[in-house]
Amino acid sequence: MHPGRSRAVPRRESADAAAEDAALDGVPVTAGARSSAGSSGSTGASDLADRYGRTPARRRRDRSILIGGAIAFAAVLVSWVVWAGLDGDTPLVQATDLGHELLDTRAVEVTWRLSVPSGNATACVVQAFNEDFTVVGWKVVEIPASDRPLRTFTETVRTAQEANTGLISQCWLR
Repeated sequence: MHPGRSRAVPRRESADAAAEDAALDGVPVTAGARSSAGSSGSTGASDLADRYGRTPARRRRDRSILIGGAIAFAAVLVSWVVWAGLDGDTPLVQATDLGHELLDTRAVEVTWRLSVPSGNATACVVQAFNEDFTVVGWKVVEIPASDRPLRTFTETVRTAQEANTGLISQCWLR
């Protein structure tokens, strides 16, 4: 042997470990494959399956959980499809800012275009902002139904401070 080197010891697998591996793989264990050293010889496939959690009851439980999860996922998916399909029946309201004009230090005039299906009354919120984008004035504007789907509006908003812009915030059906 060379100085500084250790002697390699061949790896040996015990007969009990081989029997456990065979039992876990579902291969029947023969009596010659087991060692009697340190063992009473009663290690069987069912004992190993119990030890490592591979029992028929556990398989049934895992399968039940998987099926229950699949059913819950399908129910949520179907509910979402129905909800999304029915949600498309409401008319679409759309507002677009066209501009603003600062009238004085306490008022701003906002102009916007409203697109709404004919025959629907709407309401819109018009806001005035200062240079820090803080709301310094707002107003809810009630808009009556009309035969025209696209209309332009101008509204004056009174402010608490000097505003530097005015915008349409949101619109909805009444």
